[in-house]
Amino acid sequence: MAESSFILIPGAGGMAWYWHRIVPLLEQAGCEAIAVDLPADDSSKGLRDYADIVAEAIGTSLNVMLVAHSLAGFTAPLVRAPDALRGLILVNAMIPQPGEAPGAWWGNTGAVEARIAAAKAGGYAPQFDLPTYFLHDVPAAVLRGGPSRQREQSDPIFGQPCQYERWPGIPTRVIAAADDRFFPLEFQKRVARERLNAEVEVVPGGHLVALSKPEELAVRLLHFGREASP
Repeated sequence: MAESSFILIPGAGGMAWYWHRIVPLLEQAGCEAIAVDLPADDSSKGLRDYADIVAEAIGTSLNVMLVAHSLAGFTAPLVRAPDALRGLILVNAMIPQPGEAPGAWWGNTGAVEARIAAAKAGGYAPQFDLPTYFLHDVPAAVLRGGPSRQREQSDPIFGQPCQYERWPGIPTRVIAAADDRFFPLEFQKRVARERLNAEVEVVPGGHLVALSKPEELAVRLLHFGREASP
């Protein structure tokens, strides 16, 4: 029997490929690892649909660690699988308040201002572009081996409130990458304290840490999985 089951939820774009360097590392450690693929380019699908797809991926698995990256922080609290879930791990994730929409999160948390301030302090361009903010530390070979077309995230999702009453009553860990330019480290620390009264665990890497530093992230996921095991 697998030690833990990791259900891995991708962020914007919903591509399971984001986790392809993490899955074998978790499996080598004796764990089940399922990367969920979401229909992010389908404007008829919403946060609740995403959560239902995640719940379906969980199936009959037990001792489940739910791992949410970036935008997936808005899906995680909606997942209905109370008997299976042992823990939730947020990775460079948006942390919603009840009823908050992803589009409102930016202004409510000051995310854009934090990103621009970090860019000016770090000496890179404050104008957003993919190479600067997402790909700056991802190995070229990984990008060459990826899908030929990235899936676009549909816009309607950003206007949908995250309808949950209270944060899931399971242990929650927050992982932040030290070199995340999209959600800078100090910003993530502040949001985690304000919204979850939690401290972050810092790992090396940028926003797409599962692509750039999979070994370091996998070690941390496995550690939390062992902590949460009954």
